[in-house]
Amino acid sequence: QAEWAEPSRAKSRGQRSVCGDREMGSKEPQNNELMLKYAGGGGGCCRPDKPGVPSFGWRICLAHEFTERRKPFEATDVSLSHMISHLGLGIRYLKWWYRKTRIEKKAPFIDTFNSIPLRQIYGAPLGGFGGGTITRGWRGEFCRWQLNPGMYTYDTVIENQFTVCLRKNGTTVYQQVLSVERPHKLQSWNWGYCGEYAFYHALYPRAWTIYNLPGQNVTLTCRQISPIIPHNYKDTSLPVGVFVWEIENQNEHDLEVSIMFTLRNGTGTKDDQRGGHWNEPFHLDKEESISGVLLHHCTPVNGYTMAISAKHTQSATISHQTDFNPNGLGQDIWTDLLQDGKLDSPPGKSKPTEKGQITAAAVAATCSVPAKNQGVVEFCLAWDMPKIYFGSREKEHARWYTRFFGTHGEAAPALSHYSLANYKQWEQKIDDWQRPILENHQLPDWYKSALFNELYFLSDGGTVWIQVPDDLNITNDFSSQTAGLPPLPKVLKEYGRFAYLEGQEYRMYNTYDVHFYASFALIMLWPKLEISLQYDIAAVVMKEDCTQRTHLMTGRLAKVNTLNVVPHDIGDPDDEPWERVNAYLIHDTADWKDLNLKFVLQVYRDYYLTDDGTYLEDMWPVCQAVMESELKFDTDGDGLIENSGYADQTYDGWAVTGPSAYCGGLWLASVCAMCKMAEILKKDDEYKKYQDILKRGKEAFERLLWNGKYYNYDSSKKCYSNSVMSDQCAGQWFVRACGLGDGEYEVFPKSHIQCALKTIFELNVMSFANGLMGAVNGMRPDGTIDTSSVQSDEVWTGVVYGLAATMIQEGLVNEGFKTAEGAYRTVWEQLGMAFQTPEAYCKKNVYRSLAYMRPLSIWSMQLALNKIHN
Repeated sequence: QAEWAEPSRAKSRGQRSVCGDREMGSKEPQNNELMLKYAGGGGGCCRPDKPGVPSFGWRICLAHEFTERRKPFEATDVSLSHMISHLGLGIRYLKWWYRKTRIEKKAPFIDTFNSIPLRQIYGAPLGGFGGGTITRGWRGEFCRWQLNPGMYTYDTVIENQFTVCLRKNGTTVYQQVLSVERPHKLQSWNWGYCGEYAFYHALYPRAWTIYNLPGQNVTLTCRQISPIIPHNYKDTSLPVGVFVWEIENQNEHDLEVSIMFTLRNGTGTKDDQRGGHWNEPFHLDKEESISGVLLHHCTPVNGYTMAISAKHTQSATISHQTDFNPNGLGQDIWTDLLQDGKLDSPPGKSKPTEKGQITAAAVAATCSVPAKNQGVVEFCLAWDMPKIYFGSREKEHARWYTRFFGTHGEAAPALSHYSLANYKQWEQKIDDWQRPILENHQLPDWYKSALFNELYFLSDGGTVWIQVPDDLNITNDFSSQTAGLPPLPKVLKEYGRFAYLEGQEYRMYNTYDVHFYASFALIMLWPKLEISLQYDIAAVVMKEDCTQRTHLMTGRLAKVNTLNVVPHDIGDPDDEPWERVNAYLIHDTADWKDLNLKFVLQVYRDYYLTDDGTYLEDMWPVCQAVMESELKFDTDGDGLIENSGYADQTYDGWAVTGPSAYCGGLWLASVCAMCKMAEILKKDDEYKKYQDILKRGKEAFERLLWNGKYYNYDSSKKCYSNSVMSDQCAGQWFVRACGLGDGEYEVFPKSHIQCALKTIFELNVMSFANGLMGAVNGMRPDGTIDTSSVQSDEVWTGVVYGLAATMIQEGLVNEGFKTAEGAYRTVWEQLGMAFQTPEAYCKKNVYRSLAYMRPLSIWSMQLALNKIHN
């Protein structure tokens, strides 16, 4: 046993790796032969029929240790002056938090007292959109779970592992858990794989882990695949992940190689010990033959079944262990595999667990690998929670994938079989999608990683995708007000309802001021989901909820939802989304200045990119309604709206007074979009109306805000009013994204936009952290950081990507890439926040809101690049 047990114990994970000081990302590591050997298979894309990993993506040695460890933003990080000015908010929040957590026994939609601590461990998540996700860390651990819709747990389930067994001439010569961990349970297992002999590479929706088994002349490549495929609305919804293990035997002798996949029945929470859970083996034989184990997790609400399985081939045989105790030493199952490289495969179901007991299962795939040759074994992990309740438990919903696999809770075998039979086609479609970008030598390497890896949030953003009943009426019969808005739009019936969280810590679905940035990913890749989401927002605009509630910032009572105003969000997954909207109750967002404008801009942007005339006609009256609501903010009739002296927009901690660069710019852009839509729809009176507003508003905007170099933050004449806001050109960003900005549809003078962007680059980018951390939100004209608010000194990752897109649109391509590169490298390489990109970070010490929606705005950079290419 010493021959196979000891080689991996050369170094514990506590020691830094030889690759620990290297620069990750675009440059290949210089001193790691293993990484170099397996890089670049297929010339940038990793095709199913070629070995190796892509040249591009996020790559890290399993022994790497991040040296910088940041903490979440907390009340103690607020300056005394800001604390005093927000004292009322703090007291009201504390009272609300206490009532929510101690009396109602609910989780707050934002819990400032229990921020998620930074764990620098996450890799690419498993699963499609809306069926739940399971995140596997870059060291191989299963460590982040979202099976209940929108609700996360962060338990690392240590028994969820892959183990390799090598046999030569009928004798086991090596058996190793492929994990660097050394847990206090399952101590009969051979833990502590040396991380310096392995590396991880992610290019979402795939990831690769390469293990060079020390002393064995064997290399294993685990390729992880999730079915994320643009413009595909079936496979992209599936709650599955495939693991393809490629085995390279470099010896002069044949080997028998087994890979064992072990999995707990549960997600690591106390619910796993409630009792009544049970496992059973299954076999499915169609064109492809698979075998595995079903793990039935029986709970009163949102019960589910997980399945682990492997595919039979001419060279691969499958065995299983229906259940074992993961809390013990694990000797029985370890010895079972050790003896002959196979598991006992007992027939029949396991007994239901007793209260306090947990259970796990295992599947092993065994193949013969001739000398100097390769072998392959294929596994699938599937989970089936077909019907769901949100936190209120009022309504039952069917997930979208059940349209294809049924709602009876018996789909796990079929999901597994379908995945193992079709994953090669998935990979071909993924490759066809990614190849043009990956093989474009004009694009920086880091950008190719950022563009695809940031897409993780579309699946792992607490995402739900559900079917709608045939009798659904999204308008609630407000026909006189909704004009042409259909009771059940065709897109909802044919493509379902879609929602994703503002962030894993900010638990509100489809937060609209943030979706404005993130929506580029949806409209470019899954446009039907963006259109569906827009119909849901439009329907809420035409409804009213007169329930009074106290808003925490002011302490004043106001309606939950106001008629003819775009909502902040469509609800909390711990309540009943779509039924009760606006979970956000810090501000009364009916008075926010950006939400209505962002709806109008997205409506036209979506039409421009899809040419969906029916959509435009349906949305036109809603756009008219929200613009009429917005006009009341033009209090002096000069064609330009005014902010109200508090943080009345997406920067909800940064006060703004009077005409402002951000909201004023968005207003003019939306007026321009209204002109264009009126022209298309031949609404002559409306066209003239908005042309007049645009003419007057442009003059006021330039007169009140342009200072010769950039647009002032606002026109209040306060000490911070002339700060340089990185997001001051957000209106121009969308104008260009809509194909407007020239001739009669020019909103901002080109010379002013160019000058403003160059000023932002000089001050907010290059004068901040030596130009290496992206663009800070606010900078003073003298090159010092604006500290006038709790958000002005932050970098917002998604805003940085949007700013970079604006620069690219205006021909400042190098400046755009330099700006975005700082944010990507800071988050993914310096701070260890892979697959949990935060909303914000400061120059030092703190971050805020991990795993956030806004960074999906990076796809606006790709839209801008596409326009240049075209």
